[in-house]
Amino acid sequence: MLKSICEAMGNRILAFCAASGKLTLLLLATLRHLKDANGKEVVRQMALLGADSLPIVMMTILCTGMVFSVQTAKEFVRLGASSSVGGIVAIAMARELVPVLTGVVVAGRIGAAIAAELGTMKVTEQIDALRVMAANPVSYLVVPRFIALVLMMPVLVVFANFIGNIGGWVVAHYYAGIGSFTYENSIRTLAEFYDVFGGMVKSCVFGAIIAIVGCYKG
Repeated sequence: MLKSICEAMGNRILAFCAASGKLTLLLLATLRHLKDANGKEVVRQMALLGADSLPIVMMTILCTGMVFSVQTAKEFVRLGASSSVGGIVAIAMARELVPVLTGVVVAGRIGAAIAAELGTMKVTEQIDALRVMAANPVSYLVVPRFIALVLMMPVLVVFANFIGNIGGWVVAHYYAGIGSFTYENSIRTLAEFYDVFGGMVKSCVFGAIIAIVGCYKG
């Protein structure tokens, strides 16, 4: 019994190490072929992977901003700190909530789509056909998706930050009775550019991970 458990654990560890090594090699190959990217294909992927994800991302973050404001606004008003609600919501959204939730939504929508698309190409031997035609599959398939996600994730985060703060304002104003000027002034006073910039940097990393893992699974 103990032997079989140890063997199972060993096989899982070896499989994890093998998958990590293959992912690393794919990432290095992608970075090496960045200069060979097809501009038209990159733009097409930016539209498919980024622009088409905007509605669901904005809907998710809008609800998140409203819920977060519901949980904080009333308590802050009760403690006499209503002038801090907008800044707290904006900072929390920009630093953590927006990048992470945008990454989760995009991973669910785009990661699965990339894996399914490339998996279908693998099964139907289209990737082998690319090799026969002396076309590098990494350069032709992986690099455009990698660049598109790395570039579009920060754009999605910027839009999501805006809509998330709009949702927070709606709840703070109509539910907690916080004035619009007080909410906006709180954001101007407490939130800084680096809060948003840090979230954008995180989103670039998330985009790279989604692209590499999706292409690897495909």
